[in-house]
Amino acid sequence: MHPNALFRSEDRALFETLIDEIGFGMVFMTTPDGPRVAHTPLLSTGDGAVQFHIARGNALTRYLDGGTALVTINGPDAYVSPRWYADRGTVPTWNYVSLELEGRVRRMGSEGLEGLLHALILRHEGRAGGEQWKAGETPPDMWRKLLGAIVGFELEVLAWWPTFKLSQNKSAAERAAIASGLEQHGSPALAHLMRTLSE
Repeated sequence: MHPNALFRSEDRALFETLIDEIGFGMVFMTTPDGPRVAHTPLLSTGDGAVQFHIARGNALTRYLDGGTALVTINGPDAYVSPRWYADRGTVPTWNYVSLELEGRVRRMGSEGLEGLLHALILRHEGRAGGEQWKAGETPPDMWRKLLGAIVGFELEVLAWWPTFKLSQNKSAAERAAIASGLEQHGSPALAHLMRTLSE
């Protein structure tokens, strides 16, 4: 989390939306083997927990159950050029959206894991457009084999650490200029967030 309080938020609904819209993140943990990270799809339960699955052979799998981990979800980000300011006598920076979740992890049973997979499929197939693929199209033997190759976990969120660094420390005119620069140079999502969240 960024140390500047201007870049923080207490909007829990916004955090849940970020998790839902991005749907992917990283799970970090310090293990006896050193720091480790896993990249994984994420699903918010809507009541203060986040579910995910990782490969059975992942370096984190044997340490997560009962441990404390950090999940990060990264939103849009982009370089901010000094040329977008009226006074170019400044320095470049980076605007970004990020959410860090710290909490205790528990391993899910096979029914919970299967429920997580069906929820993820339903959520993301709905975004893919066209006729949706269904898990039942996978041959049962293959489904069982693949299910056995992953482990499901749920992190109970004990701390939410958001960063919405959207040039809130700049004037309204400077924010508008930065948003225009970002939009013109391939970062329309970040420009949109600057216009809607930093006001």
